[in-house]
Amino acid sequence: MEDKKVEQYYSPPPKLGKWEGFKIFLWNSETGQFLGRTGASWGKILLFYVIFYAVLVGFFAAMLTVFYQTLDPNEPKWQLDNSLIGSNPGLGFRPMPPASNVESTLVWYKATDEGNFLHWTRELDKFLEEYHKSPTFTNGTKRRMVCDYMKPPAPGRVCDVDMTSWGQCTKENKYGYNKSAPCIFLKLNKIFAWEPEYYDDTKNLPDTMPSDLQEHIKHEELANRLDTVWISCAGENPADVENMGAIQYFPRRGFPGYYFPFKNTPGYLSPLVAVFFERPKYGVLINIECKAWAKNIVHDRFDRRGSVHFELMVD
Repeated sequence: MEDKKVEQYYSPPPKLGKWEGFKIFLWNSETGQFLGRTGASWGKILLFYVIFYAVLVGFFAAMLTVFYQTLDPNEPKWQLDNSLIGSNPGLGFRPMPPASNVESTLVWYKATDEGNFLHWTRELDKFLEEYHKSPTFTNGTKRRMVCDYMKPPAPGRVCDVDMTSWGQCTKENKYGYNKSAPCIFLKLNKIFAWEPEYYDDTKNLPDTMPSDLQEHIKHEELANRLDTVWISCAGENPADVENMGAIQYFPRRGFPGYYFPFKNTPGYLSPLVAVFFERPKYGVLINIECKAWAKNIVHDRFDRRGSVHFELMVD
């Protein structure tokens, strides 16, 4: 009996509506597929991605571990001349203008209007808050201690900043802003491990140093206080010098050397100098430049190296 050849023809699948096609995509009971894949297929692809991402996480964790082994949490890897900020500190001033004028350096207020000068006193309150806090303790010992030129900080401790000798520049006196005699606080920017080179020879002071500061340094030599980063403030132009009037420095005219070097010791406070403007001329914009003086501080007005510029206007 001859075999009969059976011819088979391909027949396209029946056309389904959108909803029916979507239901079959979700679950095909004939093939046992969910979202177009069988359970075994889903298991394989999930296992692949679990292994893939586990390897990625392990790789990055290993790289981070190696990276952190090269860092010290207490000090930067690159210091002084090898760092981006270099070894020439700048000066900063407080209070700063409102955030809306972040690029401004103008301290402008009306002394007769408390609401007008309130921003400046609040900024100083916030800035000095850390200085008013009680000293923290480590193993029952205060981290901050009272230092002097002959009494540097002990290992693991830092020098306190005495807030009782600021003259008119205190919170109780509203830092002089209510009497048209404001105080501007200066601080030296912190550079890790930077140590100032002091002017320890009063006979060889630089010619560019103001004469009144030279006389002050010679006077301080008698008290053995030459280990100081000195401060001078003056009007930038002859008119500014005249309009600025007399000024005083509190608690002294510089940053004592026992605050240096900065080693990121917990509880460290940057030394401050409060510049008290006794009677600046009203209604006039006064350009003021303050400089820090040490042998290894270079002054550059354009780049504001070793100095700071601000404007003062009291109405």
